[in-house]
Amino acid sequence: MPYRLLADATVLLHVAFVAFVVLGGLLVFRWPKLAWVHIPAAAWGAWVEFAGIVCPLTPLENWFRARGGQAAYTSDFIEHYLMPVLYPAALSRELQWALGGIVLLVNAAVYLVLLRRRGRRRQT
Repeated sequence: MPYRLLADATVLLHVAFVAFVVLGGLLVFRWPKLAWVHIPAAAWGAWVEFAGIVCPLTPLENWFRARGGQAAYTSDFIEHYLMPVLYPAALSRELQWALGGIVLLVNAAVYLVLLRRRGRRRQT
């Protein structure tokens, strides 16, 4: 039982991390110092997609599931949990590149707006 709970907690942590990677820049509008945490997290998230590697949270979740008597899965987190919701097809390298690009574009746009606002404040 504790291993199943740990596996589920790992999934929740993973979902929260993915959301933070994609949308965490919006939190920086409110808490600018959060950028020191968000930029490395976003870089890591994009790197995982571009390199086609598996995030370390996926094997950790699988380890907990195996210890808890549940079946582990062979795909990565995004393909197992998010892709069935977002896309009917299996995760491909092209789609991973697109996801990594989305992470970069969304966050670049957010930080560009933040930098412009900061520049305007300094000019006044």
